[in-house]
Amino acid sequence: MTHRFRTILFCLILILLSVLVFEEVRTHKFVFDDLGFISINSMVRNGLTWKGFTWAFTTRYMGIWHPLTWLSHMLDCQFFGLAPGGPHLTNLFFHIANSLLLFLLLQFCTGAGWPSFLVAALFAVHPLHVESVAWVAERKDVLSAFFWLLTMWAYVWHVRTPGWKPYVLMLFCFCLGLMAKPMLVTLPLVLLLWDYWPLQRWSPAGAGAVEEAGSLPEGRFPRPRISGVRLVWEKVPLLVLAASSSAITFYSQVSESAVVSLAQIPFSARVSNALVAYATYLGKTVWPVHLAVYYPHPGNSIPLWEALGAAFLLAVLSFLFIRRAWTYPYLAVGWLWFLGTLVPVIGLLQVGGQAMADRYTYIPLIGLFIMLGWGLADLLARWRCPRFLMPLAGAVMIVAYGTCAWVQVSYWLDAVTLFEHTLSVTENNAIAQGVLGGALYFRGETIRAVGHFQEAIRLDPPNGLNGLAWVMATTSNPKFLNGAKAVQLAKQANQWTQDKQPDFLDTLAAAYAAAGNFQEALDTARKAQALARRAGRTELVRNIAERIALYQQGQAYRDETYDTFQK
Repeated sequence: MTHRFRTILFCLILILLSVLVFEEVRTHKFVFDDLGFISINSMVRNGLTWKGFTWAFTTRYMGIWHPLTWLSHMLDCQFFGLAPGGPHLTNLFFHIANSLLLFLLLQFCTGAGWPSFLVAALFAVHPLHVESVAWVAERKDVLSAFFWLLTMWAYVWHVRTPGWKPYVLMLFCFCLGLMAKPMLVTLPLVLLLWDYWPLQRWSPAGAGAVEEAGSLPEGRFPRPRISGVRLVWEKVPLLVLAASSSAITFYSQVSESAVVSLAQIPFSARVSNALVAYATYLGKTVWPVHLAVYYPHPGNSIPLWEALGAAFLLAVLSFLFIRRAWTYPYLAVGWLWFLGTLVPVIGLLQVGGQAMADRYTYIPLIGLFIMLGWGLADLLARWRCPRFLMPLAGAVMIVAYGTCAWVQVSYWLDAVTLFEHTLSVTENNAIAQGVLGGALYFRGETIRAVGHFQEAIRLDPPNGLNGLAWVMATTSNPKFLNGAKAVQLAKQANQWTQDKQPDFLDTLAAAYAAAGNFQEALDTARKAQALARRAGRTELVRNIAERIALYQQGQAYRDETYDTFQK
């Protein structure tokens, strides 16, 4: 089998594997944040317009600056309208492209076909990656990874033929990646690891064993040994861009009140959770069970022994892998890739209430897969095993993980299916209770929705109260429409937030309108609108303006999100 034929065959298999696992997403509906990102977001749903283009680069909506991701959603609406099938297939397209780019990059840099294919195949079908592909709102994952890999390709071109053109292309791809998702800030450090293996640019280099581990084919790259200081200086422009993106992201998250204060979750609890999260990611990589869209943060409830045990595990593994860096450099590179790329989302700077998230592993797992692919190849070679065992072992893992991923994809059919599954595999999950309540409400199952909101009140009083108040203020079901009760619940919710949360005040305004008190509704809605405007939440400002127009006419607001969701 020629090298070119084998490469084409591997690429076709990667495409087939991805399609087999994920093709079901074309029939899936929007879930969770998809509504806010797309279907009820007027800037996105109108397609690509000049006004929308400007908004994409200036908005801090939902606490993150990612203009390229917004533009991709606008293009989806331009071509597919509000049908969810098109955006889901766009995510799948980028996931397939990422799998191919990863395989071709690894094979080009190492000359090792089977290990490169195994890494890319595991990347394509691993269950932890389902969330990034099956959730349209996580377009930023697959899109940013696409530019991450293009940046690495441009960097390899720069190493092979030094000059300003490949370097500028590398900076350009990196900028686009940061505009898709700021998690790319760790890429400059990964490029330093890439200099060590497989590019072997560090001085001194680990000679003999690097050759065994799949080094550069002779003649493909220059082999000068470069000092670490010079390699770091080479990455300075990338580091400056990464620092700028970090500053913009932090400002956006603070302005949207997305950053959790130390009073809510102390730093000691964050460190404990980060250690346990690292260990949990490792466990779910090997044994991907009980996967959920939302894992509630445990706060101070993590036992000390559990945090210390996770720390000990990470320390031992780090010692073992780094100690063998000269002999098996891919172990240290893969391990540090995994540890380092998770740092921005490991929770030391806590954004939101999750303890961890499957989607955060989209890039980091590449490091673990590299360790597995080249480690398996070296192990079989050392044991003098028949050559067919490498593809056989790879096929078993790919089929096993692919089957698990295919099952996981089915849970993303719609919001009700997704969050019923989430509640079945997690405990004390207030967010899942509230979102499931909302999804059932949008589907017309108000009785079941109220039950989940009542459970959410037990776990997280302010959000649960706000959700139940919204139902009682905006439902068309006369059995549950109760303006006076909605006002009572909404006031209790706002006491928790000290009248500083625009969403909660918006609910209170709707409750006043449902109770027939339109002047109070107008005053409260205007206060909510002012808070939303100061926070840069332009979409909420626009939605409240529509409700204010109704209150001025003496009409209560009736939530039609369900109709939009179904369409």
